[in-house]
Amino acid sequence: MILMIDNYDSFTYNLVQYLGEMGHELVVRRNDQITLKEIEELKPDFIMISPGPKSPNEAGISLQTIEHFAGKIPIFGVCLGHQSIAQVFGGDVIRAERLMHGKTSEITHNSETIFKGLPTPLTATRYHSLIVKKETLPDCFVVTAETDEGEIMRFAIVITQ
Repeated sequence: MILMIDNYDSFTYNLVQYLGEMGHELVVRRNDQITLKEIEELKPDFIMISPGPKSPNEAGISLQTIEHFAGKIPIFGVCLGHQSIAQVFGGDVIRAERLMHGKTSEITHNSETIFKGLPTPLTATRYHSLIVKKETLPDCFVVTAETDEGEIMRFAIVITQ
């Protein structure tokens, strides 16, 4: 089961719809209507942190969820969720030089996981005003997709034991 933490963004239900069409069981909870204990009781196989307005600091339980479950349950963040993961691990989330509200960019990616079978570069529509500052990410972060300007579009965390 995938637990979707909804950060009050309309795009959340686009993601829910697509994941449902792929046959995944989903539970959706708003970021201020669930506790860490309730997440533990749900026993999700995967946690997705949705897009949302504002910054990670205003994303309800999102930061606590990442802090508590990182390394125990796979976590995937989209937009605000992506920024929240970076912030928890010490990355800086800053205002982008160019606001990208409904604009497209060429995204270069590693052709793995969610990008498997997709062309690179890939034209993608973006809708955000904050970015993760690449230089502030810890060494365990591997950038797997970025714009021509070097703005991070996706990262993976690689922890070696």
